[in-house]
Amino acid sequence: MTPPPPVADLAVLVPRARGRCGGPRQLLGITGPPGAGKSRLAARLVGELPAGSAALLGMDGFHIGDAELRRRGLRERKGAPETFDRAGFRCLLRRLRTESGTVYVPVFDRAREDSTAAAVGIEPTVGLVVVEGNYLLHWPEVRALLDEVWYLDPPADRRRAALVDRHVAHGKAAEQAREWVAGSDELNALIVAADRDAADEVLDWGDW
Repeated sequence: MTPPPPVADLAVLVPRARGRCGGPRQLLGITGPPGAGKSRLAARLVGELPAGSAALLGMDGFHIGDAELRRRGLRERKGAPETFDRAGFRCLLRRLRTESGTVYVPVFDRAREDSTAAAVGIEPTVGLVVVEGNYLLHWPEVRALLDEVWYLDPPADRRRAALVDRHVAHGKAAEQAREWVAGSDELNALIVAADRDAADEVLDWGDW
């Protein structure tokens, strides 16, 4: 049986992230199943670091648009690996590692379930990019571009309850939200969990 992950809070995690800000740009990955708290932790980390030293990149910005997913018959599996622009995500990570100028990144808007291209610029002065997303360990070519990956693994019942609340907050009826979590989200969680042991650290974020 896999032991429970150690609980970590910002007092532990922020200094670790800060230590990656001082030299050539580094990429810190935060992954885990849907509802694990990835985007919340990533945003908190960036907010706690010195202004201009860190930036956030969410993999959700590379969701394929809903119209294209419907054309391909994939809308009901949105969030699965095949519903992302995997190659585009890989290319952007490589640009962040190799280019000296400003790199513009897309941002996903949960309210309208779509992304805005080139919504945020990551400046040359940014020493750390915190990258969050489900499949950072699942895609080998993505993992190879990240300096370190933390896997968030809170208790499953707490994670599922948070997912239901999130779906309801963004417009789903409660029953529809529970069905989506039990179906599509949990299928994706199983894919993510298969790569758990490849993470550099497995954590249950204490302030989750």
